[in-house]
Amino acid sequence: MLNKNIDSIGFDLDGTLWDSLEPVIYSWREAVRDLPDIPRVPTEDEVKGVMGLPPLGIATTLFPYLSEQRAMEVFDIMTKVEIEHVAKVGGILFDGLEETLQYLSGKYKLYIVSNCQKGYIEAFLAFHKLGQYFVDRENAENTGLSKGKNIRLVMERNGLENTVYVGDTIGDQNAAKEAEVPFIFAGYGFGKAEAPETVIHSIRDLQKLF
Repeated sequence: MLNKNIDSIGFDLDGTLWDSLEPVIYSWREAVRDLPDIPRVPTEDEVKGVMGLPPLGIATTLFPYLSEQRAMEVFDIMTKVEIEHVAKVGGILFDGLEETLQYLSGKYKLYIVSNCQKGYIEAFLAFHKLGQYFVDRENAENTGLSKGKNIRLVMERNGLENTVYVGDTIGDQNAAKEAEVPFIFAGYGFGKAEAPETVIHSIRDLQKLF
């Protein structure tokens, strides 16, 4: 059961608010195509398989044959190209997103916590002009913290006491557990969860919940 005194709602980004797989896959593959120590570009399925992982997890999974330091250097190259590309082309917003954000932001403080790199959330907000709906945002690269700890960080600096977190993967579910906040599973997203108590099948379903 969700707390009736909820004052805020936190969101994962990829697979929860939008689908940016196409521009991300394109930019990552293009970024490494001519690097001499990368024998082949990652496949689409390989890129999909690491979405939602923290930066180090992505780098070492995609490039297990590189040293950890070099894998992160390659990851930094990929993400620079990615942010520039995403800022130009955007992604696919899930149906009803802005309508839902407008409704929820009139009642609760909204924020985004993602295991992404600096500039990615900002590219999403700027391209789709959604910044006015969120009071805060945080990412893994900026703090070096786990997603659960970043949720707590956002709560503390905004004076939030009763929040929920919406995400589409088991990693998001674990982050909510670490942060000790209720989890809402976005069943329309990219991942799975383990027996979540609350499931939505469309972003619009949040209007019914709240």
